[in-house]
Amino acid sequence: MSHDAMTPGPYDDPGSSSEGTRSRRAPKPRKRRRGLKITLGVLLVLLLAGGGTVYWLYSRLDGNIKGVDINKALGEDRPEKLPTAGQNLLVLGSDSRAGAENKELGGGGDVSGARSDTALVVHIPEGRQKAVAVSIPRDTLVTRPECAKTDGSTAPSAERVMFNSVYAQVGPACVVKTVEKMSGVRIDHYMEINFAGFKDLVDAIGGVTVDVEEAIHDKSSGLDLTAGTHKLNGTESLSYVRTRHGIGDGSDLGRIGLQQQFLLALLTEIKSQDLLGSPTKTYKIANSATKSLTTDEELASLTSLSEFARSMNGVDPASMETIMLPVAYDKKDPNRVVAAQPQADDLWKAIREDATIPESAKKSPATGG
Repeated sequence: MSHDAMTPGPYDDPGSSSEGTRSRRAPKPRKRRRGLKITLGVLLVLLLAGGGTVYWLYSRLDGNIKGVDINKALGEDRPEKLPTAGQNLLVLGSDSRAGAENKELGGGGDVSGARSDTALVVHIPEGRQKAVAVSIPRDTLVTRPECAKTDGSTAPSAERVMFNSVYAQVGPACVVKTVEKMSGVRIDHYMEINFAGFKDLVDAIGGVTVDVEEAIHDKSSGLDLTAGTHKLNGTESLSYVRTRHGIGDGSDLGRIGLQQQFLLALLTEIKSQDLLGSPTKTYKIANSATKSLTTDEELASLTSLSEFARSMNGVDPASMETIMLPVAYDKKDPNRVVAAQPQADDLWKAIREDATIPESAKKSPATGG
């Protein structure tokens, strides 16, 4: 596959190399910590207990969160919401190309617009004891449905559109609509994380530890990691989830494995934080998280996020299953992929029905898996 023909992605200059290979951490005793899922909930309690000046801090965090009215934009033409279908979230990592902070991170700086660099459909079954995250490769060719633009005009439907271009061309609501049309899955909530804020979040929690199975040497990003265990800072982490030229065939498909691995490592790291014992650190983490966050209107407040987080207390990051949407190389353009059938349909059907995903629905011809 030609690397140049694939969708170009920005890369960070991590500057210095990782802190180096370290011995694996000894397993910690399992505690009933809610970790990431109560970061905002604990913070809310602490702030409300403080009153006065502390209320200003709460207001600041609350004001950090940006909201998008997905329901209004999508209207009534949506998949039916089954009463026992659990919850479905579309989580996007937006790759902004504008601004000084993104120029510093290797994102362009003088280039306008943004793309959805990472896309996950997170399914939380009824009972909320586990979760499944389905990655949609950004180079997947999809049919974009007719969508309303933010300026009130309408974008006509289009075939063979690259998935990550929908965000830039029409906006987040159209990404949700595209996912719903291709999957038949009703998306209950939308969350978008800006990569510049992602870097700050990793630094706020003190870094994330990852196990690198094979050495990564990416000249484009400057990422240089030996095989082994590394603790990555924010800049290194951002380069890690963006890298592709140093792994596999240089396509987006190889990078997805790293992104899924990093997501679980990030959740595990936050879960291990002593949030109750360090209100200052808790605030720092929450401030970094909320500054980088855009959600649907229903979640666009600290109170709503806290309530939603508390409803998922039973979900353990260690039990989260990560799957890539089964894809095959496109016959007309081998530098793009399309959903593989019948695997993709079987995968989405299991999620719609809150059923166990069959092993055959996890096999992707493009990766030989």
